[in-house]
Amino acid sequence: MIVLLSPAKSLDLDTPLPTRKRSLPRLLEQSEQLVDVMRERSPDDLSALMGISADLGALNAQRFADWSLPFTPKNARPAALLFDGDVYQGMAARDRFGERDWTEAQKTVRILSGLYGLLRPLDLVQPYRLEMSTTVPTAKGRSLYDFWGDEITTLVDGDLAESPGADAVVNLASEEYAKAVRPGDLPGRFVAPRFLDADPSGRFRIVSFFAKRARGEMAAWMVLNRVRSVRALQDFEATGYRFDVGRSTPDQPTFVRDHA
Repeated sequence: MIVLLSPAKSLDLDTPLPTRKRSLPRLLEQSEQLVDVMRERSPDDLSALMGISADLGALNAQRFADWSLPFTPKNARPAALLFDGDVYQGMAARDRFGERDWTEAQKTVRILSGLYGLLRPLDLVQPYRLEMSTTVPTAKGRSLYDFWGDEITTLVDGDLAESPGADAVVNLASEEYAKAVRPGDLPGRFVAPRFLDADPSGRFRIVSFFAKRARGEMAAWMVLNRVRSVRALQDFEATGYRFDVGRSTPDQPTFVRDHA
């Protein structure tokens, strides 16, 4: 079983690492090609392209300029400990995972990335910002989806064959990133859990902030409990969510949380 996550814009560059384990991204040659393309963009170009401020445009232009091989613990950090957005705060791997949990996560958790394609939690990455939906013309097409083509799906397929448990992908990534994977080319099921919160009137809806944290919570729960089947997802109850059979379908298990 493979769990898919999105990356995060917020990065943690300073907190001491809880593990010395590390690995290298498997698509670094392609990443280097993208960095070369991005280095041709000025800070103002990056600001316009990504819809970010001038300061962030300058920061990310410098990051692309500084990007260099080889990746080492001195110039890069494990992906799951670099990303620091809502999903990763919900996951809280820094505080929850022991060494065996990191080994499990390395087998089952994958992070989709505009720059790195597909990452394992302990893959070293250097700071960057490049969202999957960004329009980046390359020799392969006009978008990052064109650039990555079927490479991400092929890598997920290989990881599925080696991962423990049922042949299923549990998609906890956003729609933007999940579009980089082609479920029809994968064996088994492609399951996308959904998290709903009740508003004061009692109606259930997706609240982005809470849903992101819940995705991270579920990813951590799956690692810590060595979840091996889609059916076992129904047991997820972290932070007040409960499985709702009436709102669920086989490939979209739905979890609800009542208004506090």
